[in-house]
Amino acid sequence: MNFSSLLLYTSIFCGLYFQIFLLVTFFKAQQKEKTAGKKAGNKNLTADSKTASLAAAPTVSIVVPCWNESKTVENTLISLLNLEYPKEKLSVLVVDDGSKDETFAVATQAAARLNKQEGLARIEVVTQKNGGKYTALNRGIAIAQQNGTQFIGCLDADSFVDKYALARMIPYFDNPAIMAVTPAMRVHEPKNILQYIQRAEYNVGIFTKRVFGMLNSIYVTPGPFSIFRTSVFKQIGVFKEAHNTEDMEIAFRIQSFGYRIANCHNAFVLTKTPETIPKLHRQRTRWTYGFIKNAIDYRHIFFNKKYGHMGRFVLPAAIVGLILSLAIALDFVYHIGNSVIATIEKISIVGIGMPQFHFSWFFVNTQTTTILAIVLVAITLTIVMFGKYIAEGSMKPSRDMLYFVVFYGFLAPLWLSKAVYNVALSRKTPWR
Repeated sequence: MNFSSLLLYTSIFCGLYFQIFLLVTFFKAQQKEKTAGKKAGNKNLTADSKTASLAAAPTVSIVVPCWNESKTVENTLISLLNLEYPKEKLSVLVVDDGSKDETFAVATQAAARLNKQEGLARIEVVTQKNGGKYTALNRGIAIAQQNGTQFIGCLDADSFVDKYALARMIPYFDNPAIMAVTPAMRVHEPKNILQYIQRAEYNVGIFTKRVFGMLNSIYVTPGPFSIFRTSVFKQIGVFKEAHNTEDMEIAFRIQSFGYRIANCHNAFVLTKTPETIPKLHRQRTRWTYGFIKNAIDYRHIFFNKKYGHMGRFVLPAAIVGLILSLAIALDFVYHIGNSVIATIEKISIVGIGMPQFHFSWFFVNTQTTTILAIVLVAITLTIVMFGKYIAEGSMKPSRDMLYFVVFYGFLAPLWLSKAVYNVALSRKTPWR
């Protein structure tokens, strides 16, 4: 067996093992929840009943850090004021991080108009010298702490929340060990193939975060609408620069202190996604670079039974997946290069001729790798459909699934390789 074959078998085996593990965990948890629901005599709480249960709702402040978000910040604020949550218990802190456009003016005008409509000063807007997103978040946290807020949320200024999201997330904090709750992120109004690919990818993320929440293994609290106990910032500190991935670092830190992060799979938040390959490449390079650097910073978690599934399986699996993805991509490029060279040599000797294709209706490729690859793709599609079901209530096949399966494997190695390159050469990855 040559190196390429060994690499292919290893990659397929690891991919199948990880995906089957996710599916088995998901089904076991679903069955457990159904059993618990039957014993309690209440299978599923509706959005209305959850909202109604917040008669004695805790106070919540949502921090909206902004940098050059003049086009979206007003709609973000409107989505927050539309939340089904007691008005007097919800406040919004917009922190303009030295924007170069009209973000501060737009946010100030929108806040004045919306506060007047509400008859309640629920939105406060402040500005500061540009210092990075983490400084804007910390400015908002400091204000919320001074106001005695019980819970603090974060919402990127290019995202929009479902009106039931907060009401569905707050009950998770009934468990005193839970210090943060993450939402289910969906793509806002995809317009091109690239954004449809991301929609399928985000549906996979919804499914995996659901499972990781069951395993207490969530290692990122996304900027679009994660909610924290205010007290956690006193215990572990506030946000750090953290390689431009402060939302990942603080999740690692929460886990390292032995606290829990939950996922509310039906608390939906819509976020705008990159519409071009260069923008997507920059974003995902930053995410991957941040993951690798934070994993290095928190390497004591790896293979440490103290951190349960996160330390013993989820984080190691993520690193193994990254390495194998890059290895497969490099091996593919190597073979393509050899094929091109062989073709050029052949043309130089015998000239250009018509390519010969052979097809037979009676031939079926029964090689083990082919069958396993088909199974791997089928399971991937299954996970995408389960994610879509959680997000949209439907498992109907759609074009974004096709785009994802066909193109994602060619896109991901681009930012994976760039991130590894930046880490190896100690080159910082810019925000945008």
